[in-house]
Amino acid sequence: MHVMHFDCVVCNGTVLTMNPDFEIIEDGVVCWKNGRIERVEKRRREKGAYSARETVDAGGGLVMPGLINTHTHLPMSLFRGLADDMPLSEWLNGHIFPAEARYINACSICTGVRLSLLEMLLSGTTTCCDGYFLEDAAASAVMESGMRAVLGQGVIDLPAPGVPEPAGNVSAAGDFVSRWKNASDLITPSIFCHSPYTCSEKTLLQAKRAAAEAGVPFQIHVAETRGEYEQIRAATGESPVQFLDRLGVLDEKTIAAHAVWVDAEDIEILASRKVGISHNPESNMKLASGTAPVPDFLRAGIAVGLGTDGCASNNNQDMFAEMDSAAKLHKVAAADPTAASARQVLCMATIEGARVLGLQHRIGSIEVGKQADLIVLDTHQPHLTPMYHPESHLVYAARGADVRDVFIRGCRRVNNCIVTGMDAQQIMADAAALGRRIGERN
Repeated sequence: MHVMHFDCVVCNGTVLTMNPDFEIIEDGVVCWKNGRIERVEKRRREKGAYSARETVDAGGGLVMPGLINTHTHLPMSLFRGLADDMPLSEWLNGHIFPAEARYINACSICTGVRLSLLEMLLSGTTTCCDGYFLEDAAASAVMESGMRAVLGQGVIDLPAPGVPEPAGNVSAAGDFVSRWKNASDLITPSIFCHSPYTCSEKTLLQAKRAAAEAGVPFQIHVAETRGEYEQIRAATGESPVQFLDRLGVLDEKTIAAHAVWVDAEDIEILASRKVGISHNPESNMKLASGTAPVPDFLRAGIAVGLGTDGCASNNNQDMFAEMDSAAKLHKVAAADPTAASARQVLCMATIEGARVLGLQHRIGSIEVGKQADLIVLDTHQPHLTPMYHPESHLVYAARGADVRDVFIRGCRRVNNCIVTGMDAQQIMADAAALGRRIGERN
């Protein structure tokens, strides 16, 4: 028998591969070398079947791909709970924009990003898609953490942190992309236009052109609220989706966040342009933005991922909570208990999220040749006992605190519920100190 030597073997767990057959392997084994998965199978019992530098016993728990958060604003963990229970326009213009103007700088960005990364890693997220300002500082913090991320430099036709003169917004985003495009295989730079109501046609076109020329994703909030829909309709005679399509900014490299206020014609456009959608159910519910027609998106073949949005409008980045909310929201909205099944929602948090980000060939499932981005859940918990269907437990019963181990590109980033390579206590202390300053002014 030929024995391969691996860097790491994870064994003694039920493996949810999230492969095209939705294969679930009881008493499965995942082996990798140099960060790439080389074997996924039912454990062989013969002596010496697996030789590895490190063997991780999953303890009878669940082994699954790391979760993918397709839309967040990492530094906004600093504003968690700052302004709750109010409409989006009041929340944004009356509280968030002023707080950003006063407190967001390169130092505070690092503090907020580290806090978000700490929260995400501990709850099983291995990849996130961020859009914000001063993104160089965010990228540096992400590199420190070992997280995988799509990072979008923000573009908006208003004075913004790091770009006080709006005329320089697109060039600043292009410069960010140039600096980070080949810096690390864990970071995908991106350009993030805030929305069609805060960016002019000229800005949208220039930003999309810059993203296309660099071959990087283009992020944008789309049709998030009724107010946005009505504003764009009044100004152009078109829906936000139709408006953006006319400009030519919708394609397979576009990540549309929210997409709540869309109709059948809009869905046909999004599907034909192969746009990826980030669905943010908890943020949409909290801000009363509405319910995105996710079942219709799925029927149309659109790639739909899940996102938490920023902590100022959620107020957490636990993707297990997001899965639970997504599954239940669409059952209520459709008056159909079969809508947004556990399997569909689990796909949105993993392989479909990878599709949205254009990373499906590298991550999102546990398959030979893919990156070893995976997590181990401790299922020896009262709320996870007994277990009949692992996918149902993951969506309806599990929570981020059940995550025991996290691996990204084969490197262990959480070991028995403790983040490695990050000083969790110092990160929280820094964020709390800054929070006290922010709270004194609000």
